[in-house]
Amino acid sequence: MRESQESQKTRESQESQNPQGTQPKIGRIPALIAAVAIVGVAIGAAAGLLTLMLYGVEHLTLGYVENSQESGPFNVPVIRRLISVTAGAVIAAVIWWLLRTRSTKVPSVKKAVNGDIMPIWQTVVHVLLQIFIVGTGMSIGREVAPRELGAMFGQRFARWVHLDAKDTRMLVAITAAAGLAGVYNAPLAGTFFAVEILLADITLETVTLAFACSALASWVASLVKGTHAFYLIGKADGLFTPDYMAFALVAGMILGAAGALFRRGSQWAEKSKPSGAGILWMLPLAGLLTGVVAIWVPQVMGNGRATAQLSFSSKADLAVVPILLVSFLAKAIVTLLTIRSGASGGVLQPGIALGASGGAVLGVLWMQVFHTNSIGMYALLGACALLAASQQAPLMAICLVMELADAPINLFVPIGFAVAVSAFTASCLGEPPASPPANPASAFGNITLVTCHLLYSRSTRRGTPSCVVGLRATVRRSTSRNPGRRRPSHA
Repeated sequence: MRESQESQKTRESQESQNPQGTQPKIGRIPALIAAVAIVGVAIGAAAGLLTLMLYGVEHLTLGYVENSQESGPFNVPVIRRLISVTAGAVIAAVIWWLLRTRSTKVPSVKKAVNGDIMPIWQTVVHVLLQIFIVGTGMSIGREVAPRELGAMFGQRFARWVHLDAKDTRMLVAITAAAGLAGVYNAPLAGTFFAVEILLADITLETVTLAFACSALASWVASLVKGTHAFYLIGKADGLFTPDYMAFALVAGMILGAAGALFRRGSQWAEKSKPSGAGILWMLPLAGLLTGVVAIWVPQVMGNGRATAQLSFSSKADLAVVPILLVSFLAKAIVTLLTIRSGASGGVLQPGIALGASGGAVLGVLWMQVFHTNSIGMYALLGACALLAASQQAPLMAICLVMELADAPINLFVPIGFAVAVSAFTASCLGEPPASPPANPASAFGNITLVTCHLLYSRSTRRGTPSCVVGLRATVRRSTSRNPGRRRPSHA
């Protein structure tokens, strides 16, 4: 009740400061273009600085800096790992307790998109804490931090230029997604994160502005932190073999189910977070347990890069299967425990790590019969499949992993097939939504149509593929069944 009253107050505050009838003095389109340009540069610089902060914390607490060659604290002494992650959890627990009980609560990005105001200094502290705990070794993703910062920047700029509620909602979603794009140099993933997850809607204007902001943020961030492939997948031949398509079907079903379970687990952990003083003992305990597990499984520490890279670079030998399975279970359990104990952060990188481990395990078994492809290609497919299922966002998932690994574009064909199977499997296993979005088939169909046209036009010019024709028919049928349904206004 208290949280709903606070949300109502923040929306009323936003409406009073940014009424629906107010129009930007320079015009709506110029204001949106200026917002995309200015906030895109700002969030790109911030994303780059957050990455440098992560490296600084890692160097200070663990004595190493993650990179593609040394993705985890494998060479760090055991006692230093234990002290780092435990001390980091204690510090974060105290600050988060003060922040959540003695100050204005920082809303989630989705709530910010729908109108909740993000307080300035509380959001900044909240963001820095997320990067800090990842740097000390806590098992959680760091991608929420730049998204929250981007949402705050977007809100403030929208109020400054007097955008109405509808355009403010769009801008906040776009700038939040640009934070994701900047920190991982993934403009396509940022674009689809905005239109597929935050807005669940697509127009030419939205896609254009989202892609422009994400691309600009990625470029500026690369100037600050440099640019490189986040994952090294080894030899990845774009000329995939027929058995790889069959593997996509099998792996898609298995990892789709695993992704659905991970989604349920993360939702349970998020809902069960301590709301009061419980974080003061639960988060330090989670840090201590993480350090203990890291004695035998050091790749469990951090946002998941070490676990994923271990999977991408494994050998196609049955002897590595137990190691990969232990990595999978340890990462899943410790990540959910970290969230349950009160930590804030993301699950995108942990999801990629779990998918890469699962894909590598299945790939090793597959390669005992079919001696084709490389282990990195199976891990790549698994990462895309599980992430798509756990996030219920197939387009964002496939683009994020492909961009992080700098994978050949031809692999969109088998990996897209695996993602489709995993998303369908997860939807069959998932619980029905309490309030389904207006005309979801039409929204997803429109997004998929755009993607099909983009990918198809890059590979061939022979005409419209059958998948696009079928999707058009699906969208027409869905629209005809719901001619009067419109998305509710988020004033």
